[in-house]
Amino acid sequence: MLTELIESGFGNKQDYNCAEKILYGANQAYDLNMSQNDMKVASAFGGGMGIEAMCGAITGGLMVIGILFTEVVQHQSPKVRELSDTFLNAYREKMSDLACKPLKKKYRTEEYGCHFVILEAAILLDEIYKKEILNKLNPRNP
Repeated sequence: MLTELIESGFGNKQDYNCAEKILYGANQAYDLNMSQNDMKVASAFGGGMGIEAMCGAITGGLMVIGILFTEVVQHQSPKVRELSDTFLNAYREKMSDLACKPLKKKYRTEEYGCHFVILEAAILLDEIYKKEILNKLNPRNP
């Protein structure tokens, strides 16, 4: 799914930023049916919104959660808040921060860039997708 795409270097040739890698990759992995134009929404979120604020991989992940679980608007979709909290708390617990600047300092390398930061967001999104969508479509036998 998304993890495998990111592990394989998805978006590197296109020079996608962190938010774009998550959204464009999720579009492919989860069949979101977004157009190229729709996905441009992620362009301003890379590099912590360009100012090393909230990590772009995280904002991209929140976009994916919104797309997958918003029925009409967020206030009518309590699952969005619940899963956003789950995603953010799990990311912070694993990576120690949500902000771009400290994440870059701790995890970014010259060779791989922010690959590991992006990969962790993909792993968490896959876990949410599997639990909330795939398991409900194909429940396991007890």
